[in-house]
Amino acid sequence: MTEFLPSHPGGSKIILQLAGQDATESYDPVHPPGTLKENLKPSAKLGKIDPATLPKPKADDAEQQQEDEGPVDMENLLNLDEIEAVATKKMSKKAWAYYYSASDDLFSKSFNNTVYRQILLRPRVFVDCTRCDVSTTLLGHKVGIPLFVAPAAMARLGHPAGEHGIARGISKFGAVQIVSNNASMTPEQIVEGSLPGQIFGWQIYVQNERKKSEDMLARINKMTDKYKFIVLTLDAPIPGKREHDERQSQVATKLPVTSGVKAGHKAKKGGPGAGVGRALFFGTAADLTWKTTLPWLGKHTSLPIVLKGLQTHEDAYLAMQYAPQVKAIILSNHGGRALDTAPPAVHTLLEIRKYCPEVFSKIEVWVDGGIKRGTDVVKALCLGAKTVGVGRAALFGLGAGGVEGVERTFESRRSERSTGLLWY
Repeated sequence: MTEFLPSHPGGSKIILQLAGQDATESYDPVHPPGTLKENLKPSAKLGKIDPATLPKPKADDAEQQQEDEGPVDMENLLNLDEIEAVATKKMSKKAWAYYYSASDDLFSKSFNNTVYRQILLRPRVFVDCTRCDVSTTLLGHKVGIPLFVAPAAMARLGHPAGEHGIARGISKFGAVQIVSNNASMTPEQIVEGSLPGQIFGWQIYVQNERKKSEDMLARINKMTDKYKFIVLTLDAPIPGKREHDERQSQVATKLPVTSGVKAGHKAKKGGPGAGVGRALFFGTAADLTWKTTLPWLGKHTSLPIVLKGLQTHEDAYLAMQYAPQVKAIILSNHGGRALDTAPPAVHTLLEIRKYCPEVFSKIEVWVDGGIKRGTDVVKALCLGAKTVGVGRAALFGLGAGGVEGVERTFESRRSERSTGLLWY
C-alpha cells in the first residue's frame, strides 16, 4: 500500500494505523465493492488469505449483549427513540459514534429536535376525518409519502444490508431516497431490484479534482430510470469537529517493522483522531459559488438540481433566481454535524414565509433535521414544506433490524403523521 498512500482519498493516517494488520473489518463497511480493483494496480495484490487460518474475532460488547438478549421484535418498538436505543446496543461503537456525532457541543443537533416542541398545533373541530391521503408529488413525480431519506453516508457501518437495505425498507411506502455521495455501496448496487417507479436522487459533494465529480455524474446520467435528480450539498464546505466520531477513532499508530513504510514518512494531516467523517470529507471542494458552480453542473447533467443546506431566507431567494435549473431546495444544517449553533431548518422555513413567500411558488422547499414524530412532519408541511427528510432515523432503523428496522421506522412515522394530518 506504500505507493498508494499519498493518493488515498481519506489520507494516509487511516492506512498507517492498520499497517501489518487484518484491515477487513475497518475497510468493508466504508468502501463499495470493487473499490480496490478500480484504484490499485494489479501488482498491489500480493495473494489470497485462507480464512480458515485467521483467528476467530472476539465478539465486542455490543455483539455479546445482542447474543445474550436474543432478537428484538421490531413491532414492539413504538418510536424513533426506542429504535435508536436498540440500534445503539447492536451496532459497533465506531458505527454509533459516526451516526450519533455532531459538531462541537451538539447544540444544533439537539435544538433541531426541541424546536419542534416549541411549535404548537391548533386543532379545529367539525372536520371530516374519515379521509387522509398522505401522497404527494416531488419534482413532478408521484410519491406515496411526504417523507424522504436524506443523504446519510456509510450505511454498511451499521448493517451489512447498507443503502440497498434502506431502499428495500422504504419501497412499500413509495418514499424517495437520496443516496449519499459517500455511500458504502455503488449507485448501481443500491437501486438493484428496486420497485418500478421507485425514485432516487444522487447527492454530490463537488471534489477539488473536478474530474472525479464529472465521472460520477456521467455514471448517474446513465441511470435516469432510477436517479431522477441531483442534490448538491452546500452546508458542509469543510468537515465539522465531531468529537464523538474523532474520539472513537483515536487509535495509536504503531507500525510493525515489516510494514514496508519508509522511515520518516509523514501522514497527511486529518486532525486529532481523523474520524470517519473527517476522512470522508478529504478532497471536498470549498470554493463553490453561485457564479461558477451551477453553470459547471449544468454542463455535466441535465437532471433537475436540488440545493441542499440553505440556512437563510436570502439564499432561498437567490436559489429561486436559478429556476428552472434549480427545482428545489433543502433547508438543512447538516443534522448539526457541520457548524454548531446554525439555525434549525424550521426557523429558515419561517423566515422564508415572512420575508420572501414567493419562493414557495417558484421552487419546492424541502426540510430535514430534527424529525422525531409524525407531528413534526405535519408542522413542517403546514408551514410550507413540500416534504421532510430523515437521515439518522433511517440509519438507526437499519442498525436496529436491517430492512425490517427501516420499515418499522417509516411505519411508525406514517401512522403518527396520518393522525396529525387528520387533525389538520
